[in-house]
Amino acid sequence: MAQIDLDLSHAYRPDPKSDSDYALLPLKMTFRDGGAYALLGPSGCGKTTMLNVISGLIQPSQGSVSFGGIDVTALTPQQRNIAQVFQFPVIYDTMTVAENLAFPLRNRGASSSHITKRVGQIAEMLEISHQLNQRAAGLSADAKQKISLGRGLVREDVSAVLFDEPLTVIDPHLKWQLRRKLKQIHHELKLTLIYVTHDQIEALTFAQEIVVMTRGRAVQIGSADELFERPRHVFVGNFIGSPGMNFLPVRFEGKQIMLGAHALEMPAQAKELQLASLTDFVLGVRPEYVELAQPQQEGAIPVRVIRAQDVGTHWVLTATIDPSSQTEPIIIRARLPAQTFVPAVGTSVWFKIMSPHTCFYKNEEMIA
Repeated sequence: MAQIDLDLSHAYRPDPKSDSDYALLPLKMTFRDGGAYALLGPSGCGKTTMLNVISGLIQPSQGSVSFGGIDVTALTPQQRNIAQVFQFPVIYDTMTVAENLAFPLRNRGASSSHITKRVGQIAEMLEISHQLNQRAAGLSADAKQKISLGRGLVREDVSAVLFDEPLTVIDPHLKWQLRRKLKQIHHELKLTLIYVTHDQIEALTFAQEIVVMTRGRAVQIGSADELFERPRHVFVGNFIGSPGMNFLPVRFEGKQIMLGAHALEMPAQAKELQLASLTDFVLGVRPEYVELAQPQQEGAIPVRVIRAQDVGTHWVLTATIDPSSQTEPIIIRARLPAQTFVPAVGTSVWFKIMSPHTCFYKNEEMIA
């Protein structure tokens, strides 16, 4: 295992001139030895490109890749000692499950006793011990992907294990089990794991740190709590959470923050953030932190309910902020407990949106 350092950019076309020409914009990033990471973002944002640059399947057009302080940019995946698990199962159908798991070890000349012990250990972790003597050809797609995962994990000396959306073909219930298993395996084996996904649930439940990507750029690296509570970029606020963060256009007038014609409570951190120096900016608030308030309550604003969705464990209330004060109504969503009395569509209620969880943005970046 090794610490992985990236200082690079990559473009698939020659002589890139604009940001849109790059698959990966210039970045510097470190993956700690033994860490569990997720690369999270929508399709086409550069996740798989970054994974393939780390593995050596792609050589970056600019910059370098280092493992443990050693430049490996020109080395092959085999020379980098990487294990990679792909989106669809890569196994030998004519072999048994045990033979598939043993193949990477046998190919490297490991002893029979070590192979037997290690195959048994990985099979037990993945709960496929009872299938070791079955031929892979007759197994379901779920079971085949388990074998593919096992082959990636079976070697103890790898620099890192890379996963490229490995649970795409897996049954939804089994996905939850395998995410839990991967987390347990990481805890027990202390391997460096880097996991590509567009599913925020997979990323947030598996990884210690998540790299959120958009348009070839890593916009934030942090824990699940950091990404939820303090998204540094509006994309992170939108992408993380269900529903995503509310972004409301506000301005500073006199000594008040104004949302349309409504004055909001002044946040405790206003002075530190130097909000008074900004004419207009954006307020970000998670639906979880939007509260129903009493009519005319200080700092609360009137809204009109346009949709109420019962999700079972909670309600999602969608409302518009008093359209009389805006050319176009501003949409705001609140996530309310299941037992909450939910007002009918078309009625007016009051929302309190300011709290210690409120964030502020300018030019899509959080105001530090």
